[in-house]
Amino acid sequence: MLPASAFDKEGFLSKLSDWEPPVAEQIARSEKLELTPAHWEVVYLLRDYYREFEASPAMRPLVKYCALQLGADKGRSIYLMSLFPGSPAKIGSKIAGLPKPDNCL
Repeated sequence: MLPASAFDKEGFLSKLSDWEPPVAEQIARSEKLELTPAHWEVVYLLRDYYREFEASPAMRPLVKYCALQLGADKGRSIYLMSLFPGSPAKIGSKIAGLPKPDNCL
């Protein structure tokens, strides 16, 4: 478990290099989520997106990327909302240890 000082005021990791699966579990607990294999699939997809584009995706690019990588059934806003209620791009990026997407409040 990382100390509170490893996170910014919104709960995002201050350093990308601090991320590992147990840290993702810690962040998910703070968001009242229990990570299932479906969550992990999207978390790792978010990390792949970041490696490819050097940015955390907003919702629309995330949906498109999920559709490309995981298929049409999972590339839908409603599917992502079922996993990460509220703001899938923001919460998913937080759990994936990525910076907050630019257009998220």
